[in-house]
Amino acid sequence: MRRMWLNLLLALPVMCILGCGEYGKVDQGRVVAFDKDKKVVTIIRDKKIDTMNPDYSYLPPLTYTMPTDPKEVGPEPKAGGRMKLDMEKSEIIFYDGAIQNFVHVPFKLVERKDGVTKDNDLVKDKKLPAVDKEKKTVTIYSGRQKLYVVVQVGDEFMKYPDAEWDAGDEVRIYYKEDGKALRFMNISKTDIYKK
Repeated sequence: MRRMWLNLLLALPVMCILGCGEYGKVDQGRVVAFDKDKKVVTIIRDKKIDTMNPDYSYLPPLTYTMPTDPKEVGPEPKAGGRMKLDMEKSEIIFYDGAIQNFVHVPFKLVERKDGVTKDNDLVKDKKLPAVDKEKKTVTIYSGRQKLYVVVQVGDEFMKYPDAEWDAGDEVRIYYKEDGKALRFMNISKTDIYKK
């Protein structure tokens, strides 16, 4: 009996070493493209990983294939181009996939409402962002900032589609091999407190 316990004690460190494989890595960022058919997502990495003050400025964008196991995939992501709505600098920063770079759009503020929640009549059941090509205005709602704004931009920015002005979903990806997601979590559409 004593010999058996001694053998188990000696085997324990070996089992621990064999059982502990290489740890994976985590990427977090905003979705700028999602190919539903190919199951490929492209993100701009958040340099800070600070939920209240993200920094979506990492280039080049990162592309991942989605996990093959459906249990490892959360809700499908919504893509969008808007990286930042900067009220201090009066500019919108978005990612333009055609030029593979960021575009800085200066704006003139037309209307601003702070403290706007998702159930507010200003945004509830409304399709936002909304672009008015005649007035050269864009109406934007930022859920993170609880901010509803109408801004006027230059003629040269009216060529961009409505989706470019929208913020893509924020996602978290667990991976071991570059470009191949093992777990995919849509932070924007997942309530971690929901039972």
